[in-house]
Amino acid sequence: MLKRGAKSKAWRGAQNYKVAASVTSLVLVLLVLFLLFRDDDRKSNPSFGLPNQKWNSFQPLVQFHPSVESRNGTDLIWQVPGSPKAVLFLAHGCNGRAANFWDRSARCPICVGLPEERLLVLHALARNFAVLTISSAGRCWTLGKERLLVKNTIRWWVERQKLEALPLVALGASSGGYFVSSLANELRFSSIALMVSAGAFDEIAIPKDYPPTLFVHMPKDLYRRRKISEYMDVFRKKGIDVAEIECLEFPLFPTFFAERIPGLDQSVSTKLFELFREKDFIDEKGYMKNDGRITRWKEALRELKITFPNKNLFHPVQEELNLAFAYHEMTSLQSEQIFKWFESHMS
Repeated sequence: MLKRGAKSKAWRGAQNYKVAASVTSLVLVLLVLFLLFRDDDRKSNPSFGLPNQKWNSFQPLVQFHPSVESRNGTDLIWQVPGSPKAVLFLAHGCNGRAANFWDRSARCPICVGLPEERLLVLHALARNFAVLTISSAGRCWTLGKERLLVKNTIRWWVERQKLEALPLVALGASSGGYFVSSLANELRFSSIALMVSAGAFDEIAIPKDYPPTLFVHMPKDLYRRRKISEYMDVFRKKGIDVAEIECLEFPLFPTFFAERIPGLDQSVSTKLFELFREKDFIDEKGYMKNDGRITRWKEALRELKITFPNKNLFHPVQEELNLAFAYHEMTSLQSEQIFKWFESHMS
């Protein structure tokens, strides 16, 4: 038989258990309601989960004022903000060039301002990074003489701008990531970011003082995903700081192209979206069924006799389709995370 004190303890224990069970049930109910409302939000707002980042998000606080120069037979385009805190070198991918990162203007008549590239630069300038872009000599970057030329060019430019005391970081996409990973053995970067690129680590040594490395990749590309995983294990074993950002596919919506591409208005954006739906290029939720590179959307425009306002907009639309499919494309959507990575390794 339990004594009175023991009975009291047992009663209190039972009551505490009931309270805990009730609280747990309430939390589970609230969690289910949150998930249901989140799913409703996703259905009503296809851009749910994407950064609130439009092509003109930085205006008028940040504007392009680039300088253009030719050196060693290639283009250099750069901009230094009023109080720079670091220097960022950007390396484009195959078929790219420095002009892709900057809007066309009187200061840069050769510039084309592709949507993802230009937003990367605007993010950098908004965070007081001096930005330097250089065009590769050929279609893609190479690791021989070109690597030495670019190393010397960056050093020369940094000294001329009197920025030697600032941290130096680099971001390279695709072929540019391959190039930056090799260049990191020649220049002292405080950290680097390799975008849709596993780097050249099958061909180059990874010393223990290799810079902290961030892989920004699209896991739908299984080969690169596997290689990046292998390299990250190597980095960790060597004590090198390494991290990854996975970039996932997302659905198109009627105003998507107008929000991402300068010069493309909402009516054209809506027509494009309706075209993709009519031609079955997207599923019922708005996701691309195939990579933008193999989607015959330009032919569909001609078939339906839809007039495009400017042929120069074809490339930007193509880039955004590739981005939405998320297999292999330049992306600015993860800029906040990328620049926090750079900033966390600048002390």
